[in-house]
Amino acid sequence: MKALTFTLVAEPPERLDLSLLTAERLAGIERRDFEKIQIGMSKHGSKVGDIFRIAGNDLLDIVFEGGSARLDRVAEGMRGGSVRVVGNAGAQAGRAMRGGTLTIEGNAGPHAGSGMRGGRFEITGNAGDHLGGPLAGELAGMNGGVLIVRGKAGAFAADRMRRGLIAVLKGSGDNAGSRMIAGTLVVAGGTGEMPGYLMRRGSILLDRAPKSLSPSFVECGAPESVFAAVVDRHLIADGILKRPLLGNAPQKYGGDNAVLGMGEVLFPH
Repeated sequence: MKALTFTLVAEPPERLDLSLLTAERLAGIERRDFEKIQIGMSKHGSKVGDIFRIAGNDLLDIVFEGGSARLDRVAEGMRGGSVRVVGNAGAQAGRAMRGGTLTIEGNAGPHAGSGMRGGRFEITGNAGDHLGGPLAGELAGMNGGVLIVRGKAGAFAADRMRRGLIAVLKGSGDNAGSRMIAGTLVVAGGTGEMPGYLMRRGSILLDRAPKSLSPSFVECGAPESVFAAVVDRHLIADGILKRPLLGNAPQKYGGDNAVLGMGEVLFPH
């Protein structure tokens, strides 16, 4: 079978909800009826056939050819298979993923990976604010899986993260890892102000000293760390990094002691 491919015909006239275009949602729908699915989020009420040309039939291998910042909620809730976007995606890409593989070959909008619980999500370009973070009113952000950004991330990456791994390879904005509950955030390329602000638990791993930390963090020296060595090996083995990030004895700060204070920020000594 050939990949089920949705080729963008022109720039969408409205924001689109692509959460319906996953293997789980399309199962049981006749192939000829795919074009009738409404995905528009305004009075235009665009349908799949108005926006995309469709080819192929493999529900476990879905490709969106051509990207746009108006393509929201790509692969939301997917549990298996593969989704690939050749171009940019909009807000909430990969939201509530449970499994499978999502790749965006371009940039992604805000709240990418929000509520993610499993699977692997890779963005080759940049990500917007609140990477892996919760939507308004939610108590926790990313809750499992692996989320990799090969470019930069905006502010509040990994906000209220609970489980899993987020890796950002070309720098992040302010408040990275803010209010973390647990999990691991890796940032190479530098961070903005106040990483780890009000984090309760979890680990933030940096490739250099942060510009500033909350004054309620405590310096813990540079003890030898088995955890740091294991994480370095894992990141290299998984193809996320090409060289060690921390070394065997990274500088450590514990906090944020304004809250529970059981988190840590690590960077090379």
